Amino acid sequence: MKTPLKRPVALAPSPPSRRSATSLSSDQIYERILAAITEHRLPPGMQLVEDRLARIFDVSRTKIREATGRLVHDRIAINIPNRGAFIASPTADEAREVFAARRLIEPELMRLAVRNATARQITSLRAHVRKETAARNSSKPHAIITLSGEFHLLVAEIAGNGFLLRTLRELESLTSLIIRLYDTAGGPNCPYDDHAGLVDAIEARNAERAAALMLHHLEHIESSLDLSPPTDSDFQLEDAFI
Repeated sequence: MKTPLKRPVALAPSPPSRRSATSLSSDQIYERILAAITEHRLPPGMQLVEDRLARIFDVSRTKIREATGRLVHDRIAINIPNRGAFIASPTADEAREVFAARRLIEPELMRLAVRNATARQITSLRAHVRKETAARNSSKPHAIITLSGEFHLLVAEIAGNGFLLRTLRELESLTSLIIRLYDTAGGPNCPYDDHAGLVDAIEARNAERAAALMLHHLEHIESSLDLSPPTDSDFQLEDAFI
């Protein structure tokens, strides 16, 4: 006589794990990596190793792949077949092209900002300039570079052209990489009073002066760079997220 088969015992559903409840999204990982790049905690050319990033953020490799895929899409990283994703390392010619593109776009953004800026937005710009001054007085070069880039994006948001804003976001991230590669030792990336002068021109509703000041500002930043081949440096991926 055959022994009747036992029905499998239904298991109670497991409570959600702490990891699943607190795990970062791929968008959050993207923002963390992007911040590490723009704040110069990760250098151009560094490989974004999936296994190591998965351990750093305590997430699956799938989420890391999604985040690095977005960085590649935004041209902040490049994907090399059979090797993986690497932070982009713009050449000197590409650096010149980035600044040429910014010189075409940002003077027009200034004209639009002059036309569209509200009193509240101008106040916000002045508050941002004060943050830059505080960072400069505190000798925080990474913070200065980040805040400087944010100022340009704030102006673009005020201008109100979404397509140009998206384009400038990409150019700004590439500019941060370029400064990381080609900045001269101790060279000023943004003259301390340039942004304040730009806000003055916006408040005065002087579109052509605002455009001319922005053009001069970008030319000054580019001229402060040494567009010669960079030297290698020893960075560890984990150190960027301590």
